[in-house]
Amino acid sequence: MDEEAWRTPREGGRTTEHARSVPAAERAATLPDSVRLALWFSAWCEGGASLDAARDRIVAGDAAHDVVGLPGHTDTVPLILALGVLRAERASGAGLALPEPGDPTGLGGPPAFNADALEAGEAVVLRGVDLGLVPVRAGAGVVWRCLPANEHRQVPDLAEADTGLRMALPRAADELAALDVARWRPQVADELMALRRPQELPVPDGMDPRAQRMLALGTRCRAIVELALADDGGALAAAEADRRRQALVPLDRAARRAVVAACSAPFGR
Repeated sequence: MDEEAWRTPREGGRTTEHARSVPAAERAATLPDSVRLALWFSAWCEGGASLDAARDRIVAGDAAHDVVGLPGHTDTVPLILALGVLRAERASGAGLALPEPGDPTGLGGPPAFNADALEAGEAVVLRGVDLGLVPVRAGAGVVWRCLPANEHRQVPDLAEADTGLRMALPRAADELAALDVARWRPQVADELMALRRPQELPVPDGMDPRAQRMLALGTRCRAIVELALADDGGALAAAEADRRRQALVPLDRAARRAVVAACSAPFGR
């Protein structure tokens, strides 16, 4: 496949029609590409899932997933074969990165990998080998770029991430209430109330219960941030949008760190 055919820009911001029309809980249940790959590749490496099951869970509802840039391969490789190649390279699992400008959560370099991950907003960092994978949407499918990536990186542990998210959430709720966001976006108030209800996500059997809870809460908080920042056809004034964004930055950062922590030690190891 020609590289330029699939290197498409990252979808801009969090102001999509998807965010305006789909409940946050439903969006959270559809896990990002890198979350699915990190969890299910690790599950396969741990013996908790078959290769076919891991491939199916990673691809989910997409048409296909392929990998380019694998060591020793010049062509595009189907995902199910690529997972085997990565195991042969001694990859023993995977972690997650969810970087944003000024906050490279989950990244350890080198600069080229960090830049691609930042553009995508997500990436997978493999354990046992200095390689990483960055997803790029290509029509109804995904092409993963395999790049050199430093395995050793700083990621928050579950306890730290849990504390950070539980501190950020009420503060963000207070800020949104002060900005009267519910008047313009009543779904936000509904979704904040719904956070108390448990949510099941499509995760591997044997995933650490604390990590599952953290993943569920983090993904729903990220979806709420997306919903709160959605702009109905440009109706939101620039100053108002900036105030909302500033109010939600701490929650978004805490939610990303929570998801990274959950996916970087999904089986308690």
